[in-house]
Amino acid sequence: MNFLFFFMALLAVQLLAAQSRWIAGRVVQKGNSTAIPMATIACENGKLSVLSGPSGQFRIQLPDTTAQLIVSAVGYKNIAVPINSDSLIIELQPNLREMDEVVITGTMRAVQRSASPVPVEVYNQSFFRKNPTPSIFESLQLVNGVRPQLNCNVCNTGDIHINGLEGPYTMVLIDGMPIVSSLASVYGLQGIPNALVERIEIVKGPASSLYGSEAIGGLINVITRQPGKAPLISFEYSGSSWREHNFDLGMRLANRRKSQTLLGVNYFNFTHRYDKNLDNFTDVTLQNRVSLFGKTSFTRKFSRLAALAMRFIAEDRFGGEMQWTREFRATDSVYGEQISTTRGELIGNYQLPLIEKINFLFSANFHRQRSAYGKNLFNADQRIGFAEFTWEKKMGDEHQLLSGIVGRYTAYDDNTPATAGPNGSGNRPDNIFLPGIFLQDEITLNKRHLLLTGLRYDYDKRHGNIFTPRVAWKWSFSDMDYLRINAGSGFRVVNLFTEDHAALTGARKVEIKGNLKPEKSYNLNINYTRKLIFSKGYMNVEASGWYTYFSNRILPDYQTDPDKIIYANLDGFARSVGTSLNVEAAFKRLRFTAGFTLQDVSLATKNKSGETERYRQLLTEQWSGTWTLSYTVGNSGWSADYTGNIYGPMLLPLVSNLDPRSPVSPVWTIQNLQLTKKGKGMWEWFGGVKNLLNFTPLANNPFIIARAHDPFDKQVVRDSNGQVIPTTENPYALSFDPNYVYAPNQGRKFFIGFRYAINRKAGVE
Repeated sequence: MNFLFFFMALLAVQLLAAQSRWIAGRVVQKGNSTAIPMATIACENGKLSVLSGPSGQFRIQLPDTTAQLIVSAVGYKNIAVPINSDSLIIELQPNLREMDEVVITGTMRAVQRSASPVPVEVYNQSFFRKNPTPSIFESLQLVNGVRPQLNCNVCNTGDIHINGLEGPYTMVLIDGMPIVSSLASVYGLQGIPNALVERIEIVKGPASSLYGSEAIGGLINVITRQPGKAPLISFEYSGSSWREHNFDLGMRLANRRKSQTLLGVNYFNFTHRYDKNLDNFTDVTLQNRVSLFGKTSFTRKFSRLAALAMRFIAEDRFGGEMQWTREFRATDSVYGEQISTTRGELIGNYQLPLIEKINFLFSANFHRQRSAYGKNLFNADQRIGFAEFTWEKKMGDEHQLLSGIVGRYTAYDDNTPATAGPNGSGNRPDNIFLPGIFLQDEITLNKRHLLLTGLRYDYDKRHGNIFTPRVAWKWSFSDMDYLRINAGSGFRVVNLFTEDHAALTGARKVEIKGNLKPEKSYNLNINYTRKLIFSKGYMNVEASGWYTYFSNRILPDYQTDPDKIIYANLDGFARSVGTSLNVEAAFKRLRFTAGFTLQDVSLATKNKSGETERYRQLLTEQWSGTWTLSYTVGNSGWSADYTGNIYGPMLLPLVSNLDPRSPVSPVWTIQNLQLTKKGKGMWEWFGGVKNLLNFTPLANNPFIIARAHDPFDKQVVRDSNGQVIPTTENPYALSFDPNYVYAPNQGRKFFIGFRYAINRKAGVE
């Protein structure tokens, strides 16, 4: 009897197995075979479905009776695919009216990119995978008009330049929420696993009418994936010939359909010392960084929004003399710069249970930095709380209103003159509350013309009332070409807590001249976009021109005294004017992007005679270009990416009139090559070479770091005014200075890595 039961059970299992089979394949764009990630592949009755992976791959188990699959993706036409093989290549046709990405950054509302009166550039995950990097900060080097700038040869601190404007003028957001901190341009773009990033939106130009202080030059908004659309599990590893290691891990968790959670871990390790330019200093800063990221979205009635996200970053960095160890920290025996950073962030949004669409958004972060720059210690603590209520209201068919009230509290303390008491004595931490209100009206004049107006009011007890107006106009000539004209203003309240390495190294002392006033900017931007559709591909062309005028600009003066940085408001004005061109195209298996920017960033101030003098801003290129070129080799799974950027000459900071280093950088370029192989299942392998031409700033220079052999200036001779004078030992009248930097010191390197993802919906293998 037991044998009969066992036999019948075995037969039932065999019959069930015979009634189903596995179907695998890839989803690509028709005409150019570009992979389409996150496409939904469902059986015809809709009960079973999976999502395609990063390379468009999928695998699904279906009953034998299933005759076809239903395949859909945002921006593409849905199709029914007959199952005539166990391995399918599914081609989707773009839907021109739906292929525009949904963006939120320009107007703080979710709209299609083509419908936004504010030009927003969108870069998705596949774009950045053409040149994989350990952080978003580095990956932005492929974006036209955006440049990650290194500020120090020793600790490799940096910031993001947008249209030539420096890091403090760029606001970083995560999922539309400001990560309000002057260090955000560095730490706001590190530590989020790449697999959890859906896209990055960039707005070039002031946006203070919506986002307030720091949004004076541009915005970078990192949009993470919705937990329900993220891979079940994703893993990525990459390593390089410089012994760098980067790990990304992401996973999705569900809680009885009430909530879904996205978890991510990023770990970057580079701890091997290199001194290829033989100056006894590390060429690249050692880093040991771990970041944890979590995001939960809650299911509510009427699709109301509710989400909570958290991020924690801990990092230890070191750069300096090759023989440095921790016993030399904050001593004058062996020079080293060691920075320990701990940062935590909490971000949330909640739509109130009301008929009106009222959202409550909030964020909080703490930042703790414990650093030693040579013999000087820099200890800083910052805590920021941010809250905002927004109300969206549609008035008839013509008006779409958005209003809000906002408050930001900043508590900051450090051991520098930035928080010193009167006459430099004692300690006076900053505790600033910055409230504001804003109103925006998006007016549909007719089907071709859209007008946006906005006004924001902020109050700072140090600076008084601050008004920032904005106006934008969009003219749709057709469904394929648009003209946008934007005008507005921005502001930035005084905050010297930036990772300005030169201010912290101890190589220079900080001096604040007078009572600093808030910076203000006024901007005019013209943007034209044209889409061209061909039988075998498409091309998007976007051209922009801008003019930005700054008053009260806060500038560090490195020239008056080589041992000081003097902060003061500019007695004059600054301006940024330029044009840019972006082209994106795809033809069959070939896809490319190209961008070119021409700009002039200058300052005008009065000399001792009262005459106005104009000069170029340091470390700012007058022109630059970027490109990506990708080719897919048939259905073999192989693809190649050739990427790069090129920069025109920049003015560089010299220590003295006798400094033998070049005062102007050469034209320089970083070029990269990558090969990718899509393996069976969800595996993907990639590898290649970065900095093909092996360029470093040492080219055509006798040295990079001034007086690397005497970093504590023990042999430097000065006159009665403290000025360095030339001697036999120091013929160029130099003092130690590591700030002559405009390009990475890391030369050519090879890299290899792999990715793996499981993409499925609940209950489906």
